[in-house]
Amino acid sequence: MRIGYKLATEAFGPKEIIRQAVAAEEAGYDFVEMSDHYHPWLDVQGHSGFTWSLLAAIAAKTERIGLVTGVTCPSVRYHPAIIAQAAATMAIISDGRFTLGVGAGERLNEHVVGRGFPAVAERHERFREALEIIRLLWQGGYRTYEGKHLRLEDARVFDLPQELPVIAVAASGPVSARIAADLGDGLFATEPKGEMVAAWKRHGGSGPAYAEVPMAWAPDEQSAIDAVLEKSRWAVTGWKVMSELPNPVNFDAATQTVSAEDVTAQFAVGPDPAGYLAGAQQYVDAGFDHIVTQNAGPDPDGFLEFFATELAAPLRNLTPSA
Repeated sequence: MRIGYKLATEAFGPKEIIRQAVAAEEAGYDFVEMSDHYHPWLDVQGHSGFTWSLLAAIAAKTERIGLVTGVTCPSVRYHPAIIAQAAATMAIISDGRFTLGVGAGERLNEHVVGRGFPAVAERHERFREALEIIRLLWQGGYRTYEGKHLRLEDARVFDLPQELPVIAVAASGPVSARIAADLGDGLFATEPKGEMVAAWKRHGGSGPAYAEVPMAWAPDEQSAIDAVLEKSRWAVTGWKVMSELPNPVNFDAATQTVSAEDVTAQFAVGPDPAGYLAGAQQYVDAGFDHIVTQNAGPDPDGFLEFFATELAAPLRNLTPSA
């Protein structure tokens, strides 16, 4: 079992994100993972630094911890040729510590370049083409690609690492699980859907399976709940909402009725490790072996200490239930 720390790039400024990554390494985490957003989910979060700059800085300031995008959309705001180059460079400068997590994207971040945000069927087509382009460029040499949605003309990534990065493909259902099996080296998800993991494997998928587990640490449960309601209530809306709303103001409006009960139904909250282990167990039972602790509590340093002293060992010892 590998354990990761989610760096909340929407909730903290760039320098604080780098500091937390260093602290996560010191706390004993195996990897850090961060989203690749243009906007935060809510205006009150107040941040959204450029993930690829942060990755480079973290690589320079750490020694062993893995670095994962969770996740980058390589088919709308970025062209896949740019992500192929960026990921190859990250693999080199991190000495092989980088994993490229990719997904079909959210309107929140992708609409900003003025190309619109396609319906889900086209998103999946574009996503598949983007992964094919990345794979093609990583073969070396000059490459050209003519797809239904995406094109590549005489492009070459000159600096390729000796060992290519793992591509972990985000999935939420059977279509994206098939894309992950066909073109990925691993799986990425935010829900404990055992049937989706099974579909990925049935189609030939293998490799690391990453999952984000919602948590909110605080010395008392109410402080943890209040923190989620203030800045992370968007997380209870589900993927069909999260992928479609265009701006933070829309997420603010859509989550006005989120209650404390909604939070505790999804998040482990407060100081008791038992709730965190029970939450993670659902993902282990579903077939995930790379667990990301996604802390939405008010005190990141308190959570890192809690992880190091009370959570790390029992988390690593989790095995699928009989």
